[in-house]
Amino acid sequence: MELRQLRSLVTLVESGCNVSRAAERLFIVQSAVSQHILRLEEELGVHLFMRQGKRILGLTEAGEQVLQHARRVLAETGNILEVGREHVEDSTGVLRIGTTHTQARYVLPPVVTRFNRAWPRVELQIHQDTPRHLVRMLLEEKVDFAICTEDLAAEPHVTTVPGYQWNRSLIAPPGHPLLLEEEPTLEALCAHPLITYVHGFTGRGHFDRSLQKAGLQPHIVLTAADTDVIKTYVRQRMGIGIIASMAYDPVQDADLAIRDLARLFPWETTHIAYPENKYLRRYQQHFIELFREHVTEMSSEETAGLQPA
Repeated sequence: MELRQLRSLVTLVESGCNVSRAAERLFIVQSAVSQHILRLEEELGVHLFMRQGKRILGLTEAGEQVLQHARRVLAETGNILEVGREHVEDSTGVLRIGTTHTQARYVLPPVVTRFNRAWPRVELQIHQDTPRHLVRMLLEEKVDFAICTEDLAAEPHVTTVPGYQWNRSLIAPPGHPLLLEEEPTLEALCAHPLITYVHGFTGRGHFDRSLQKAGLQPHIVLTAADTDVIKTYVRQRMGIGIIASMAYDPVQDADLAIRDLARLFPWETTHIAYPENKYLRRYQQHFIELFREHVTEMSSEETAGLQPA
């Protein structure tokens, strides 16, 4: 059994059982991928894939089990390589962060700046995607860390570090009648057109369930994954915005008024996560420390809708 056989197995599965696509990702010819799989099956004495002629349909039950072990073996191989790099090139490397727009735009900039000052020779990559896709990228070792609110805490094969808790705020153009209410209610919110996040992003699930529990039907006119898009259409007076509180910038958003809604909705927890048993290089450990320091500072500022995790 060879590492290249296990790598072909994992890559083939991640490529949707498409041999051509797997070969492209591995920078080898298609026949080499097929040969690696056949030799691995011969050595194990079982079929790893279900086939219809030359077409691969998916993994067999044995294939599913072997895949899990193959991923762990490759992950540990990666850990061994990282140990070597730590001692040979202790101040260089690449740190891949998977996160959402809200985290990348409103939370991470001070962390990234401090990290760059401490580790100027480490390239930092930010990959933005949905929380669900971020978990997949993490498990497939396409990113080193994932930072988001949804999906991470429920995943059993990752190590999660609580970051901070946040809640929501209402934003609207000055003079909007809802701003005259000292403490807006859920009923008052639902009496106006709403603009908020799409499903799967930034606490949308708890938002919906809170309204359902109250027996209310919101009039949602627009949803977006990007907070800046929400603000744009609030400025166009399409409706009032419901956003994560930390996504309000007092300077850049001075033309919008804000009201804290923390008493109306459950608190959300943003985590930073990495694959279980992953070897963390010193600069990766330092990034987590900087992230934790920053979110502690955010919380100590007593910003509306924010508190320590």
